[in-house]
Formats: sequence, C-alpha cells, structure tokens
Amino acid sequence: MSNTNNIAILVARVLLSFMFIMAGFGKLTDPAGTAGMIAGAGLPASAALAYLAGAFELVTGLAVLLGYQTKIIGFLLAAFCIFTALVFHLPAVNVPDFPAAANGWINALNQIMVMKNFTLAGAYIFLAIVGPGVYSLDARRGAYVAA
Repeated sequence: MSNTNNIAILVARVLLSFMFIMAGFGKLTDPAGTAGMIAGAGLPASAALAYLAGAFELVTGLAVLLGYQTKIIGFLLAAFCIFTALVFHLPAVNVPDFPAAANGWINALNQIMVMKNFTLAGAYIFLAIVGPGVYSLDARRGAYVAA
C-alpha cells in the first residue's frame, strides 16, 4: 500500500475517532441527558447505561485513533451505530407541550441521525476490513500487514 494511502487511512481514523472520543467524554462528565434518552427508550438502569455508553465510546474512540484492535473495534462500533440508530433515533418523538413544528423538527433531525449512524456503520465496517494502516499500534505490534 502506498504511503499516500496510509496517510489517508490515518486521517480517516482521526476523523472517525473524534465523535466517539468527544461523545464518550461528555457522557462520562455529564450523563444526565443520555440517561434521560435511555430511560425514554424504556431501557432499565439508565444512569448506569449512560456511564457504560460513555466508557464504551471513549475507549473505542481512542482505539480507533491509535489503530488498536481495529478489526474488533470497527465491528463493535458498526453494531453500536446500528443499535443506537434503531433504538434512539428511528422511533417518532412527540414531546408533550411542544409545538407541532418543534416536534417535526426533532423528528427530521432524528431521521438525519439515523442516516448518519448507518453511514458511520459502513465506515467502521470498511475500517475493520481495510485495517488501520501502517501508522497504527496494530502495525507496530505486528497485527496489521499492509497489502
């Protein structure tokens, strides 16, 4: 694989890691909003799940950034993106006492989130298959060999 391709994979990993690092850190430092979404979806132990989601996102985001366990992490994040799209963004939202236009806007935004999550799932599957490139911990430990 050319050096240009490896640099492009590194840039892709940086971009793919940013959202999960930031979201995970946010959930760990202020889990209330996430706990509310989890409770609203009918899942139990919303506060504990919010912290668990935050830890998962932060750790997997850092793993993508560093190119560590890329195949496993890529497939885990793809599954996470699909799960969150289906459970938290696909169902229609109707907030009591909100104007119809506001609920419409929230539902339109949720549809964008569904598309974003499915798109990210594809990117993480692609990363899992292609690998992290030579500028990664996987390459340093011999777990990735460039094609």
